[in-house]
Amino acid sequence: MGIDRRGFIKIAGITALGAAAGRPIANAVSKEDVASISQLPNALTAKRWAMVIDLKKCAERGDCTKCIDACHSIHNVPDFGNPKDEVKWIWKESFENAFEEFEEQELEFVPEDLKLNKVPVFCNHCDNPPCVKVCPTQSTWKRDDGIVMMDYHRCIGCRYCMAACPYGSRSFNWRDPRPFIKNVNPEFPTRMRGVVEKCDLCAERLAKGLMPACVEACEAKAMVFGDLEDSNSAVREILRNRFAIRRKPELGTNPQIYYLV
Repeated sequence: MGIDRRGFIKIAGITALGAAAGRPIANAVSKEDVASISQLPNALTAKRWAMVIDLKKCAERGDCTKCIDACHSIHNVPDFGNPKDEVKWIWKESFENAFEEFEEQELEFVPEDLKLNKVPVFCNHCDNPPCVKVCPTQSTWKRDDGIVMMDYHRCIGCRYCMAACPYGSRSFNWRDPRPFIKNVNPEFPTRMRGVVEKCDLCAERLAKGLMPACVEACEAKAMVFGDLEDSNSAVREILRNRFAIRRKPELGTNPQIYYLV
């Protein structure tokens, strides 16, 4: 007797988990699989993950792209060589474009030289993510710890999530991305044409007890990752002592990426 696509995906996910013998799997295909992975012994856990980015430290490195390179390499992000087909998980925007929603007086005391730099941007893993609300297949969902996830197998390419995201944080594969991946990382799934993708805060690395790739790669130590609900965490300590801004906070999405200025 044959099985349908959903049945095949479920079996494949369970088989992969069993074969791993305790090793986290990156290509989990359902919420149930992800829940199982997050309970692995070495997994890093939090009530609500958040990222703090020190823009001054980042600016000191000029045009450094180590965080982007590490993220894109680990997650098999294709390089099509042109902006039309570009797929990106992390990228840099000018300060003006990244924070265009702020009225000038709100940034009156931000150093002028800081405004001239480019800043790293990616999925904001909103506490109130509009992308989740509009997804008709539930291929986008928010974990209990705040990470907004993607199930590539469920994605039907409707791009509702792209329209709903106010940050432009999602990319669509207009072409088959696999031929454009220089060195495939077998630990993370490749995608296919017609699928949306984005940053997942390295959920698969957290399951292994590792910090996000961008955090590890940043030589300036400009990125700090931790539990926003833990009053003793590094991110809470920084936010207590430094002024931070977020992208488009007036929209009510409650983004969990904070920028120190």
